[in-house]
Amino acid sequence: MDIDAWVWWLIGAVGLGIPLVVTAMPEFGMLSAGAVAGALTASLGGGMVAQVLVFAAVSVALIAVVRPIAARHRSERPQHATGIDALRGRQAIVLERVDGSGGRIKLAGEVWSARSYDADQTFEPGRQVDVIEIDGATAVVM
Repeated sequence: MDIDAWVWWLIGAVGLGIPLVVTAMPEFGMLSAGAVAGALTASLGGGMVAQVLVFAAVSVALIAVVRPIAARHRSERPQHATGIDALRGRQAIVLERVDGSGGRIKLAGEVWSARSYDADQTFEPGRQVDVIEIDGATAVVM
């Protein structure tokens, strides 16, 4: 049984796609795309030299062009704070007197237990405070 060259290229593309999924290295995907281009060249009747040249050209072009763009987007992506990290630095309103031992504030529409960052400092109801950190279920304010 004689298998056409384009089938071998597709087998190679799938073979290169497996490490892409397992290791999450996009370079394998680019090599896999090059193998698909080699399969297309083979199906159009290109010789072995043309197939290898197309594979190499497409793979190198994708690595040279796409990889730097992807790296730039990965490094420039804004980091969005979520959960309690998003509450740091926000302002809150004191509901019940806050001192070093406790109190209550309204933070992001919810009532939180709070304590002052400086144990000697107190905040009266209605005052606006800044959240320094979240310690368990308690907001540390100043």
